[in-house]
Amino acid sequence: MSDDLDIRYGGAIAVDTEVLRDIGTRLAAVAGSLAQGAAAAGNAYALLMGSSACRSWSGFDALGRSRTRLDELRLTAETTASSTLLMADAYEVVELRAQAEALAASDAAAAAALNARADEILDADPRVQGLVTALVLDWGTHRFDGLDVQVGFGTSFGGLFGGIGMAAALLGRGVIPKGTTLQGRADAVRVTPVATTTPKAPPASLPEALQRFPNSGGAQVRVEKYTMPDGTNRFVAYVKGTQSVLHGGSNPWDMKSNFQLYAGTKSASYQATLDALKASGAKPGDRVDVVGHSQGGAIASHLAMDDVYDVGVEITAGSPVEPTLDDDQTLVQLRHTDDVVSSLAGGGSPGGTGSPDSFTAERVGDPVEGLQDLTLEPHMLDTYVETAEMVEESGDPRVDGLDGLWNELGQATSVTSTDYRAERVLPEDVVAPGGSPAPAPVIGDEWWRRKDVL
Repeated sequence: MSDDLDIRYGGAIAVDTEVLRDIGTRLAAVAGSLAQGAAAAGNAYALLMGSSACRSWSGFDALGRSRTRLDELRLTAETTASSTLLMADAYEVVELRAQAEALAASDAAAAAALNARADEILDADPRVQGLVTALVLDWGTHRFDGLDVQVGFGTSFGGLFGGIGMAAALLGRGVIPKGTTLQGRADAVRVTPVATTTPKAPPASLPEALQRFPNSGGAQVRVEKYTMPDGTNRFVAYVKGTQSVLHGGSNPWDMKSNFQLYAGTKSASYQATLDALKASGAKPGDRVDVVGHSQGGAIASHLAMDDVYDVGVEITAGSPVEPTLDDDQTLVQLRHTDDVVSSLAGGGSPGGTGSPDSFTAERVGDPVEGLQDLTLEPHMLDTYVETAEMVEESGDPRVDGLDGLWNELGQATSVTSTDYRAERVLPEDVVAPGGSPAPAPVIGDEWWRRKDVL
């Protein structure tokens, strides 16, 4: 793994606790074997010590040094095993507390059970609490490193960017609690297919997945439909980031949708994504995997937490939020410490989320301070593609876990890819029957028609 790339399970969780315990157990077994070796060398040394002839043997002193060295290695292995198991307990407590907090509003009984398990671990070894406190404190202290050095040249933007991340953490909007669904009603949208192709193959890597966003006809969503050998269909949705800095204009991928998604209300862009999936043939309960950049990451997160589709894998780059997924859903997050949009996630959850194959990969997107930071260079998709390439080359086994998704999609008997462009239906674009002035359109009112088609 590159020195400037950090791959971990969650905010304060750097490793899988089960793997860590397995390592600790194996080290303890090694310590046992070393103890046996040291004892055998000691017995041989004592036996030979009784013979003056043996004491003059050229290897006699080496045998004694071997016994000492084996005992030193035994002590090192024992200490490392003990420390490793202790850290596994600390990581698990952080994870249990985070999961309990996420479940508190939706399942108080489950949250209480998780807290009880954490209490058991803490009661068994009082040293664990100190480590837990240190882990969370370190995560809280450093989760916004990189934002405060943006722009540079003595400007105040660094403090502003850092403050955005901290404010997001205090507001608590960055992590979507378990059981959360978007509220309210989205603005009316029109979704139109603008291009249909037949891909030769599914993506075969993380960088390839981030390079499959639509790039024609102003489309914001691409849906790939895979027909599997058993006749079932599964889908992959690629959802782009913000396309307009306006608020409430014709393009649903705008600042209004950003604010709505962050506040937990339905946006026109979210509704348009659902409409695109439906137009592609996706039915409730179908398997849908989703890839999103920026606002597309927020849409992907809410889609994964909704119960409309079976979202198995969610991949995001520079998302302003982090979902709380089930342990059978895999979440892959790419984040840049100097990305102000990504900082809106507030550092994410200290305990991680999703399946054991989930991971967050993080680095400094643009280490050089300068005015280019004002153009949000660390947030750009091209910069995240570079990060994805680094992740792919890292050798981390969790990255290899994505091969299962690519291989499954590769078994499809046919693939169809459709790009969709969505437009927000504005009040001036609609008229009521008879030509009378119309109020804002309402989803589901089939009598609304755009002026240009009447």
